[in-house]
This record gives sequence, structure tokens and C-alpha cells, in this order.
Amino acid sequence: MKKLTYACSLVLSVMLLGSCNQKATESKTEAKTEEATPTVEKDEAKSEKESLSQPYNEEEDADEKLNELIAQAKKEGKKVFVQAGGNWCIWCLRFNDFVQKTEELKSIVDKEYVYYHLNYSTKNKNKEVFDKYAPEGKKLGFPFFFVIDQEGKVTNIINSVDLELDKGYDVEKVKQMFLDNAL
Repeated sequence: MKKLTYACSLVLSVMLLGSCNQKATESKTEAKTEEATPTVEKDEAKSEKESLSQPYNEEEDADEKLNELIAQAKKEGKKVFVQAGGNWCIWCLRFNDFVQKTEELKSIVDKEYVYYHLNYSTKNKNKEVFDKYAPEGKKLGFPFFFVIDQEGKVTNIINSVDLELDKGYDVEKVKQMFLDNAL
């Protein structure tokens, strides 16, 4: 009887061990698939970035440019809409593309704003400009937006997360944001 109990225990142990090994193998396979997914997503994002306009200028003196744009906005009866980010940022490029290709949004922007892309990158962080206009903005992540009135005062800072939908932006939310911040 003891031999039978021992044999049953041994068989049960082998079965359990085999089951654990199978689960471990399945887990390793799942982990490899999960590891591969970010690589695929990175490749897709890289390809998408390459297909989008690169509106940020790392070489530009942003303070000088904003002074020019504030003067232009005053002359044209508009505000300055600043999109802070960089060409390295897929969400920054997506937002620009979204606004430029959505006729309803582009029409509002063209009528109400002078639109500027404020660069933030390792090459040019524009620290003085960010400190002057939106010191707390970088805590929001990129892109973030701020609106400057005709007197050079920031009237609003907007977090882009509030405007997102899936892998893009919500037309109604973005439209409302532009309308709420217009003159």
C-alpha cells in the first residue's frame, strides 16, 4: 500500500510539475509577445512621425519670435496660440496635423490666432521663454498649449491630455478649447 501511495504521489508530482512548466512556458511566450509589441509600436510611431510635418524650429530665438507674433496679433486683432513641444514628440506632431487637416479647426485658428510652435528639445530647451510664459506648463507633459493676449500676457494654459481621444484628438473638445480662448 505504501508503494502504491508513493507511486501515486510521484505521478501526481510529475503531473503538477509538468503543468507548472507548461504555464511557465506560456508565460515566457506571452512576455516575448509583450516585449515585441512595444518594438512594433515604436516602429509604427517612428514611421508616423516621419510622415508628419515637423513644425518646430530648434534654431529659432523663441523670445524674439514671440515678441514679433504678439505685435502681429495686436495688429490683426488676434491672440497667439502657442503649442509647446518638439519634433521628437509624436503627440505634438499629431496635434499639429490634426488642426491643419481639420478644416473647421484650421478655419477657427486662422481667424482667431497667430499659431506658434515653441520648441523644447535637448538642443534648445528655450528655458527663458518657458520660465517667462508658462513655468508650470512643462509639468503637464508635451504638448501643452498656452494663449497669449495682445498685451503679451498668458490668459490660459491647456493640458493636451484633456483633448485626446484614442491615438488622436477629439474634434469637439479641440474646437471648444479654441473658441473658449479666442477674443
